[in-house]
Amino acid sequence: MSSATTRATASSTTRSRGPANRWAVLTLLGVAQLMIVLDVTIVNIALPSAQQALHFSTDDRQWIITAYALTFGSLLLLGGKLGDLFGRKWTFVAGLLGFASASALGGLAPSFGVLVAARALQGSFGALLAPSALSLLTITFHDSPDRPKAFGIFSAIAASGTSVGLLLGGVLTQTLSWRWCLYVNLLFAIPAAIAAMRLIDGRGAQRPRPRIDVAGVVAASAGFFCLVYGFSNAESHAWSAGLTIAAFIASGVLLSLFVVIEHLAKHPLLPLRIVTDRSRGGAYASMAIVGAALFSVFLFMTFYMQQILHFSPVKTGLGFLPLTGAIIIVAPLVQTKILPRLGPRAVIVTGMTLGIAAMVIFTRLTPGGSYATHVLPGLIPAGAGAACVFSASFATGTLGVRHTDVGVAAAVVNTAQQIGGSIGTALLSTIFAGALTGYLASHSGASPSVADASVHAYTVGFTAGAVIFAAGLLIALLVLPSRRATRTRSPAPGTDPAESTPAPDGDRSS
Repeated sequence: MSSATTRATASSTTRSRGPANRWAVLTLLGVAQLMIVLDVTIVNIALPSAQQALHFSTDDRQWIITAYALTFGSLLLLGGKLGDLFGRKWTFVAGLLGFASASALGGLAPSFGVLVAARALQGSFGALLAPSALSLLTITFHDSPDRPKAFGIFSAIAASGTSVGLLLGGVLTQTLSWRWCLYVNLLFAIPAAIAAMRLIDGRGAQRPRPRIDVAGVVAASAGFFCLVYGFSNAESHAWSAGLTIAAFIASGVLLSLFVVIEHLAKHPLLPLRIVTDRSRGGAYASMAIVGAALFSVFLFMTFYMQQILHFSPVKTGLGFLPLTGAIIIVAPLVQTKILPRLGPRAVIVTGMTLGIAAMVIFTRLTPGGSYATHVLPGLIPAGAGAACVFSASFATGTLGVRHTDVGVAAAVVNTAQQIGGSIGTALLSTIFAGALTGYLASHSGASPSVADASVHAYTVGFTAGAVIFAAGLLIALLVLPSRRATRTRSPAPGTDPAESTPAPDGDRSS
């Protein structure tokens, strides 16, 4: 079957979807995205209880998080490409069922090793599921005037899922058991897989199917694995540790080799035109930066509320609701009203500026502070800023790509977010630890309290978060094209997105 016939089939399939079915598909994709995102933080809340039940050390505890991050971050590009080749419906359903099975295994885990293996499997199936969800959203709404509203809702879910995970994890751990932080995924995944079989059309596979770029898969997966592992090892050991340095060197070599392979490959895993386009490249960089900077909010503010303000896990989760509310309100507004008028650069610049403002507010934390005066005022601009960046990046990251490349473009969006989070975890944790040690050493004669030292370290961490947001602001101004140079109109009904959506760097199907 020719590429024109493939596009015609996809277009006719999309045209056959009625408005009601589109919204049902969006609901389904939103459930899947929420499950993926909240799983990052919901397990964090459960870690102390899991450690007590399974008797593993504090040093080993990081592997519950790292195992998920390693497989998820390293396999995203492969997951996106498999959706492009074999059909996004089937990779979506397989991802849901696999994620549910891995979650059940983790909930039943009798030992630390089984729990780590289950988390690694969750990451693997998440890497299959996440790009499938975003690419299905792109294709389902590519000819619809409701595309901005749909992306706004999806962005709100993606950006708020982390804080929802904190609340849900606290409730489940406190009222049932830490195991329910894993079992709860079955309540999302299994009904979603059943609904997907009915709602999603399965005729998205490429015919004829090109060969998989095996060399590119190996280089990219190994390179991202080493990169994520390097940041994880830096957090738990040191930036100067031999294993950390070796991981970063290996990552640099493998990812450089990956670029060479993709340049020469006949059917590349990641066509380089996807990331070299200024709009999409700027969106990917912005997603990585906001992922890194926002980590400081969830990490340091969680500890501040629990250790300094003495909030329970459930109350801490409730404390993040203003941030979630700001995201839910702002994200659809940005997509439907602001982004079409101003373009991604203005929206992302606004988001980075709001992020800087939030971090500056958080630097005013004191040991005797309160939620209303020291926490709440920063959560609202942090949520609004995240909504701006996520909305613009999700919409722009898959805009203008060929129909056959939507899955891998969606994978790059998720990869940027995952790598950014890994960088933020390692960098900000290291800065916090250094600030804490330095404060205790410089005040050794005055017998400083742990609260004073911790709050000082939190404020240093938030200062670093402000610097990261400022770097994102600069990159957005320099990389993203102006509104005049960026045409973000949706494709005309019944046409292939690559043929009807202008791309500034000539990224069109031949």
